[in-house]
Amino acid sequence: MMLAAKPSVSICKATGRRCVSSPRAVRPSVGRSQRLVVRAEETTTSTSSFDSEKVLKDLQEKWDAVENKGAVAAYAAGAVVALWLSSTVVNAINAVPLLPKFMELVGLGYSAWFTYRYLLFKSSREELLKDIGDLSKKISGSE
Repeated sequence: MMLAAKPSVSICKATGRRCVSSPRAVRPSVGRSQRLVVRAEETTTSTSSFDSEKVLKDLQEKWDAVENKGAVAAYAAGAVVALWLSSTVVNAINAVPLLPKFMELVGLGYSAWFTYRYLLFKSSREELLKDIGDLSKKISGSE
């Protein structure tokens, strides 16, 4: 046995007009009661909060330890200019109609080649790790 409820009229918050909600079917409970139990528990989770003062203090100590501050500032400015320039080049390439799809195809092909060359076999993975280690030693100057 289903009963139909009357449509309700209310004011819509988004438009300010009167809204009529559609009637919903109401099923009467016959001979049994339904019980809903809600229990709230407080959990104590240890979340690591971000300490901005500590981060700023660490950055200040690292900046004070730098001997050639002009070179670091020049490298940072160069990195920002390179990022801006690369963004400009990518946007220009995206403006050409067929070039973005061609670049996606080139990227997909290179990714497939890199996976086959360096990631598929154990010996080639070890070679890749050795090459990365050599490169990081050259960059850091520890070689």
